[in-house]
Amino acid sequence: MGSLSRDELQHWLRLTLPPGVGDGTSRKLLAAFGLPEAIFAQSQAALLQVVSQAQANALAQQPPELDALVEQTWLWLQAAPERNRIVTLADAAYPASLLETADPPLLLYLMGPAQFDLTQLGRSLAVVGSRNPTPQGASNARAFGRALTESGVSVVSGLALGIDGAAHEGALDGAAGNDKLLATVAVVGTGLDRVYPARHRQLAHRIAQQGLLVSELPLGTPPLTQNFPKRNRIIAGLTRGTLVVEAALQSGSLITARLAVEQGKEVFAIPGSIHAPQARGCHALIRQGAKLVETVKDIFEDLRLEPAPTKHVAPSSARTQEEPPLLAAMGHDPVSLDALVARTGWPAAQLQAQLLEMELSGEVARLPGGLFQRVGHA
Repeated sequence: MGSLSRDELQHWLRLTLPPGVGDGTSRKLLAAFGLPEAIFAQSQAALLQVVSQAQANALAQQPPELDALVEQTWLWLQAAPERNRIVTLADAAYPASLLETADPPLLLYLMGPAQFDLTQLGRSLAVVGSRNPTPQGASNARAFGRALTESGVSVVSGLALGIDGAAHEGALDGAAGNDKLLATVAVVGTGLDRVYPARHRQLAHRIAQQGLLVSELPLGTPPLTQNFPKRNRIIAGLTRGTLVVEAALQSGSLITARLAVEQGKEVFAIPGSIHAPQARGCHALIRQGAKLVETVKDIFEDLRLEPAPTKHVAPSSARTQEEPPLLAAMGHDPVSLDALVARTGWPAAQLQAQLLEMELSGEVARLPGGLFQRVGHA
């Protein structure tokens, strides 16, 4: 992948700025005239063969913010050339799977080790879900992320709170010691000089060490609501399929799933409790034809992928050992202390002591409203 010269950078950035000239029009101009430098060298008459008069006028004017953006971006590239780079539509390192989608970005900003690029995502899966997951949902996301990278599959997500963050963390844990694997890709909704949400600053740093942070947005772009659903098309476009771990009926995760379907890719969903709002989106996807998933083996079989040797058993509902009586009494749905007293016949004080012990060991989570829920592990 060749690096951009400052002049080339200026022309590409200029193409992203004219008002009324979106990515779709820019792609038509690139197809008609070649690189951005050639576009800006065209006469008005030539441009009018492709764009409207208003668009041609906008292209003829140098945007007032261009010089400052070029300076900021050039300094960012030069500050860490081994980690910071930009991939354009004309670059051989632009991923073919994204190029084939309906709305590929003109530019992709990348941050991460130079040995990684987006063409290495032939074995990859998007893992997305709720920002407010159940304890079991977060555990599932982490376990699937880990099992996927241990089997040589990169995990792509959006760095959001909840399921996204858990999937990234699991992927990084699973790829520990394997410096050749592009463990995880975070497609973010801000410029790469910002981290959002702020509490994922440490996670973003980890991803930049053994993965890639990716954005189509210029440096300095703050977290704007409209940019987050838009970036979902990139998450879907980079991957072989999308796994939804938990999602409400109205959520960005379902947007990613819909985009994956539109791109002809597989959608997978993990079923959950019929009482959990976070499971309803997954159940809706399954009714619409998404593949019900219990283990990573289900995903590999459907995508016809051969898993690499794993270091641990993938998440599964099967248990090889008899579970403790209290866990059996809890079932898999949130449950109150009163309900457990009724199911077991044990005194409340005895149950509270056991629940605290199991909470400290990570087997049980305490939920709002005085409820408890078991937490399964891979």
